[in-house]
Amino acid sequence: TVLGLLTAVGAGALFWQRQFIWGVVHMLVTSFLDMLDGATARAGNLGTTFGAVLDHNVDRFGEFLILLGIVLSWHVAPGWGMFALFGMWSASYARAVAESIGGMRTCAVGFAGRLEKFVVIIAGSVFEVFFPGRALTVALIAVGMVSLVTTVQRMVHAQRELSGRSRG
Repeated sequence: TVLGLLTAVGAGALFWQRQFIWGVVHMLVTSFLDMLDGATARAGNLGTTFGAVLDHNVDRFGEFLILLGIVLSWHVAPGWGMFALFGMWSASYARAVAESIGGMRTCAVGFAGRLEKFVVIIAGSVFEVFFPGRALTVALIAVGMVSLVTTVQRMVHAQRELSGRSRG
């Protein structure tokens, strides 16, 4: 988890310096480490509730740092970076609230998860390097849009699952 956060810091710094390919490499390492830490915890029966909470929070920090680096590169309009960030956090928040307040075992439904959104950002970054234009901006807009669709899907799912339950 900590190594994943450190590589996300590196990705953000590299994007800030307009080193998009190296930023992408760090994003790939971040994603790999994120998958590895969960798999390792499950395989070794080392997972804890706090570990899951820590992992989810560190993931949000990593997302923020990567998008901050992209915005600070001034390669995209800051508003699109904020739109992508808002969408990503909105989807995460919808899930967290459904699971914590709603008591749902899981609300991990929807059009796109974190990995899919990272793939879109990675693709936009690579296309921007080889075919300069607006690929990264389009990627951030797409991430924001699919994240908001995912938010709505999670809210609809929660409403269906929680209908009839009292909050007591």
